[in-house]
Amino acid sequence: MKPYAPKARFGEPAYRRIQTAIRRRIEAAELKPGDIVDSERELARIHKVSLMTARHALADLAREGLVERRHGAGTFVAPPKIHFNKLMSYSEQMASRGLAAKSQVVRWGVVADEPEISARLSLPGPAPLIEIIRVRLAGDEPFALESCYLPADDFPGLVGGGIEHGSLFATLENEYGVGLAYADEEIDATAADLKTAELISVPRGSPLLRIRQIIFSTKGRASLYVVGLYRSGRHTLLIRRFR
Repeated sequence: MKPYAPKARFGEPAYRRIQTAIRRRIEAAELKPGDIVDSERELARIHKVSLMTARHALADLAREGLVERRHGAGTFVAPPKIHFNKLMSYSEQMASRGLAAKSQVVRWGVVADEPEISARLSLPGPAPLIEIIRVRLAGDEPFALESCYLPADDFPGLVGGGIEHGSLFATLENEYGVGLAYADEEIDATAADLKTAELISVPRGSPLLRIRQIIFSTKGRASLYVVGLYRSGRHTLLIRRFR
C-alpha cells in the first residue's frame, strides 16, 4: 500500500502533516500495535521535508505515547494507553482507541471463601460470589489481568452466560437492569507473582499497577469488585483537578 501523505493545509507545520498521516493509518488499522512505523529518513522522503522535521514528528508522537522508539530497532506503534479518569468498561476503552476488545477467560465460576471481598461488597459472611478472571489484550498483546467479583444471588444465570466476547457492564445493564454509576478506587504498585507473570507475559517480579475498584450501581449499591493488574508502561493515570 502506498504511504499516505496528506496535502498541506495553509499554515500547518510540516511535522503535523506527518503526525496526521500516521494517526490516520493507525485509526484505519493499517498500522496496529507492534507494527513498525516508517523511519525518519523514509518519512522525510515521502513528505518532502528535512530529516530534522521527520524526527520532530516522531518525537512528539512518542511523548504522547502513540509510538515507541526502540534504539537500534526503529519506531513502533505503541499499545493503547488506558485512561482511568472515567468509569468505562474495557470494551468502551478499546472502542475509544478504535480497537476491538479482546480477552482470554482464565477462570469463571462461583466461589464462597472470599470474606474480604464479601465485606467490600457489604455482603454477610461467606456469601457466594461470581468470579470472572480474564487476561485483557491490546491487539494481540496481554496488558492486564482482571479479576471481577459479583454477588451470585443478584445475578442468577450469569455464570456460563457467554460474555467472553461482550461487555460485562452492558450485560449487567441490559439483562439485569443494573446501571453502574461510580467507583471507589485504591491504586498502588505491586510485583508480578509467578502465575500473573506467565499470564501477561512479563518477568516474575516485574512492577505492576494495581487498581482495586468497588463499583456502585445507580441505586448506590456495591455491585462489583474488580482487581486489575496492569503492565508497567501500558497505562496512563490521568487526573483532572478543579477549584
